[in-house]
Parts: sequence; structure tokens; C-alpha cells
Amino acid sequence: MFRFLSHFLSNDIAIDLGTVNTLIYVRDRGIVLDEPSIVAVQTGLPNGKTKIVAVGMEAKKMQGRAPRNIEIIRPMKDGVIADFNITERMLGLLIKKATGGRMIVPPRVVICVPGGSTQVERKAIRDSAFATGASSVHLIEEPMAAALGASLPIEETAGSMIVDIGGGTTEIGILSLGGMAYSDSVRAGGDAFDESIVHYVRRKRGVLIGGATAEELKKKIGSAFGNDDMSAVRVKGRDLSEGTPKSIAVTTDEVREALSEPLNQIVRAVRLALEQAPPELAGDIADRGIMLTGGGALLKGIDTLLADATGLPVGIADEPLNCVAYGAGKALDYIGKWDAVFAENP
Repeated sequence: MFRFLSHFLSNDIAIDLGTVNTLIYVRDRGIVLDEPSIVAVQTGLPNGKTKIVAVGMEAKKMQGRAPRNIEIIRPMKDGVIADFNITERMLGLLIKKATGGRMIVPPRVVICVPGGSTQVERKAIRDSAFATGASSVHLIEEPMAAALGASLPIEETAGSMIVDIGGGTTEIGILSLGGMAYSDSVRAGGDAFDESIVHYVRRKRGVLIGGATAEELKKKIGSAFGNDDMSAVRVKGRDLSEGTPKSIAVTTDEVREALSEPLNQIVRAVRLALEQAPPELAGDIADRGIMLTGGGALLKGIDTLLADATGLPVGIADEPLNCVAYGAGKALDYIGKWDAVFAENP
């Protein structure tokens, strides 16, 4: 009977508010929602008002197909809020969808923020969460959440290093004694990978492809480190000189070359973190290595690239896409018990 009631009365929610996807974790239920951070907004209404007609997956399906009075918006950019009003409304609708509107008690919320986010950006995220009806909002840096989700021993004296490659940013953290000893946020992630492929194909092949096509190339034949696989994928785009549709074959080597710049940004940031780490923690990391999480960890060869660049062992967490959300969910148990886990408290 108690478990039945707790399903309806649970007041603990963790949110991974990502540039590409938003994941919501509810205590005792796990991840209950994983949807694109996209909103479809109807414009041209009387008095300049707007109306949200779809969020998440429903809004994503409308991309490229919506009529002129429907605007498709991604309110998150590089891991932070770009449109406060739309983010607030999106969060409220996604929370309602995740809980079925059955949250009788105003929820306590743990929400992730990039390690390099400013106080202004963090305030915007807090205010958005409070506006959805949260009773309290606890911010946790994404590297900390990723480390918890990857089951790193963050409470130990020995240091651990995490690299979370998300859609908008790559979050780097060194953790010890339950807190952050170092954190950095690099605005290079899955979106930057896709943009680099689009720009490369346009510059080198004279063909304009869309972001969805670039993502397909990344997933099918993308790699971060040289290998003998010479696969190719045929894609369709628009010939820039003729203005007509054109089909071309793009190879693994071409995609790897296209990805080199954002990958180099990540490598430079990881090296900087190791240079900035206190000597004792650097020694711990030399023994334990680096843990990769986030969707970017699924890029073929990225662990080999970082291992080659740093000389350290590099591992990939189980379920890397969900690590931040799982970690934020675990952080619910730290509320009032271990404040060092959180970036800010109410």
C-alpha cells in the first residue's frame, strides 16, 4: 500500500536539462522521460502572444515540416538557457508528462548545470525549475552527476577524473572527498561534431547537407582515431553550384577529418585539466585513469584518442548516455547530508 501511494506522492525529481535531450528521473522509478529539448511554438496570435503546440519528440517530428506560423525552438544552447520563457514552459510540460500530473506534493528538484556556467546562467536554471512548482532546487555540476552515475568512488580521498561529452558541451571534472577539485566546460560536443561535418562536406564537396544527415554520418562511420575501416555512406544534399539535389558517398576518413577540430578542443581541455590538477590527485588519476560518459563517448575510437593524447587508461561507463541523469537521481539521497556534492543549495 505504501509503495502504491509513494508512486503518486513522490516529491523528488532529478533533471538532466541538456542541449539536445532532457531526461527526468523520479525517485523509486528511475528515468521516466527522455525526450528532445525542442519546442514547437505557434506565432501570429492576437496581441503578439504565442502558444506551445508540442514539446519533446512530438516537436522534433515537426522539424522541417511545420507551417510558417509554427516555429521550432531549441531553448537550450551550449548547455545553458538561451530562451528563459520557453525553457520554463517546456520544463513544466515535460515534468507534467513524466509524472502524469500526479505529483500531489511540490517536488524537491535536483537539476544539472555545466561546470563552467556563470552565476547568471545558474540563476536562470534555478528560476525555471522554481517556476514549474518545485519546493526546493539543488544545482549539481554535470561532471559530479556523471561521476555519480558512472559509480566512481567520489567520497574517497583518492581523486577521480570524469569527461562527459554531451550534446552542447564537454564537461571535465576531477573529484575527491565528495566534492569538485576541478571543473571545466568546453563548448564542443555532439552538436559541434554535426556542425563540423556539415561545414566539411560543404567546403570540400560543394554539397549542403542537413544536421540530421551529418548526425547519421557520425553515428554510422564516424571515428576519432585512425583505423583500417574504409567504409562509406551515400547521402543526399543540395549541390551548391547547380542548386539541384545530389547524392554523394562520404568516407570514414572524410568524417574523421571533419571531426578533428572539435575533438582537438576536447583533447586540449583534458590536458589542461591534468596540468591544473594538484600533484597528489594527478597521481591518483594516473593509476585510475579517465572515465568517459555522455553520447560523445559512443564515438568510435574516442577512448583510444584520449589515451594516446594523455598516456592514461581511458574507460567508457556503462550506459554513458544516461549517466548524468542517473547521477542526478543518486544525488537526491545527498540532500541535507553531503552538501559538497551540490554546486548550490537553496
